[in-house]
Amino acid sequence: MHVEERDSLILNLIGKTGFVSFKSLEASIPASPATLRRDLDRLEAKGVIQRVRGGARLVEDEAAGERGDVQSLAGVPFHENIDRNRAQKEAIGRAAATLCKPGESIIIDGGSTTLQMCNHLADLHLQVLTNSLHVVSALLPQPGTRIAVPGGSVFREQNIILGIGGEECMPRVYAPRLFMGAAFVGAQGVMQADVVLAAAERQMIDRAEWVALLVDSSKFAAPSGSVVCGLDELDVVVTDAGISDVHARMIEQAGVELIIA
Repeated sequence: MHVEERDSLILNLIGKTGFVSFKSLEASIPASPATLRRDLDRLEAKGVIQRVRGGARLVEDEAAGERGDVQSLAGVPFHENIDRNRAQKEAIGRAAATLCKPGESIIIDGGSTTLQMCNHLADLHLQVLTNSLHVVSALLPQPGTRIAVPGGSVFREQNIILGIGGEECMPRVYAPRLFMGAAFVGAQGVMQADVVLAAAERQMIDRAEWVALLVDSSKFAAPSGSVVCGLDELDVVVTDAGISDVHARMIEQAGVELIIA
């Protein structure tokens, strides 16, 4: 992980309270304790944070601005993304719903493509764990669908709930199947524009036994961002017919099932 990524994650982990413990940093960031201490020293030298016993806090005169930043993630806001490639996303969501088995527990990650699954789940009597308030709203009219959400802070532009202090915020729901989205997909793996979102999705993957990636074909162009997982950690990719032959081979060579909606 690059220095800039660690700095961004440290500042986001401080959260609404303006404080993060060193223990939480160690649990959330893949770096040695010595590296994290140097990162904190560097941020303190810049005047962004102040080292305190057991962790770090934001400098008082910058705290308000930084806390505002915590509630916003890098990437396209949900309301701008929902209608992009809408027909393709609806087809992908419909195809993904057929992969669900009646009565099982699943995780639906927040996203404009994963949201399109919801209208096709009403008769399956699923238990759904989701970090998306949009998904919650779509599932509420379904009396047979049970809904669980994690703890954490609400990020308004994406309307998702993320734990930002490194703590375990997921309820103890057995949901071995995960349906997730992405900002980009490439040979490097599945990527998100924001390192905090990438870390949250990594936690979901670690809980799942089976992972389906739902992305329209435009997500295979110009990949960049924070890597969530390698392609070989996926079980299924559901996309549309616009995927190029090159990218289709990339998915299949990784040993991942490709479904064209």
